[in-house]
Amino acid sequence: MSDEAKWYVIHTYSGYENKVASTLQTTVENRGLQDMIPDVKVPTEIVTEIKDDGSSKEVERKLFPGYVFVKMVYTDETWYVVRNIRGCTGFVGPSSKPVPLTESEVYKMGVETRVVEVSYEVGDQVRIIDGPLEDFVGIVDELDTDKNYVKVTISMFGRETPVELELNQAEKLED
Repeated sequence: MSDEAKWYVIHTYSGYENKVASTLQTTVENRGLQDMIPDVKVPTEIVTEIKDDGSSKEVERKLFPGYVFVKMVYTDETWYVVRNIRGCTGFVGPSSKPVPLTESEVYKMGVETRVVEVSYEVGDQVRIIDGPLEDFVGIVDELDTDKNYVKVTISMFGRETPVELELNQAEKLED
């Protein structure tokens, strides 16, 4: 059942994000709804703050203040459970009807990360297998698996042209 689960966004009172997330996780465990609501997240990042006196400290900062992300199978029961958490003001969507996030939104917002294994590395010759430049061949200049992109230099109209692609848009050419 949890393979049907999609990510939804809950709007909360500002500053209540962690409280809402922990209360929701406790409620899910108490009611045995782990297969219906498998994950609850408050995306954060670590930021180094530098003070006027030159000292610095690392602080955890919320990426989306006032919002909690919940992966759930949308039913009347799960809607009711989430809506009745103290501090939750509703789902993000038209007239509080939840709208699930798309896969690309989930990855771009940093809610979930996907592990991408690539068969090529910097300096390898690759063929573009998707997009408007399909079937062009180029050399890998830069590779960033965390940000899901590869920079490839292709020859277009007799000029060397750098192109940024997603990792799955290129494949290594066999020598």
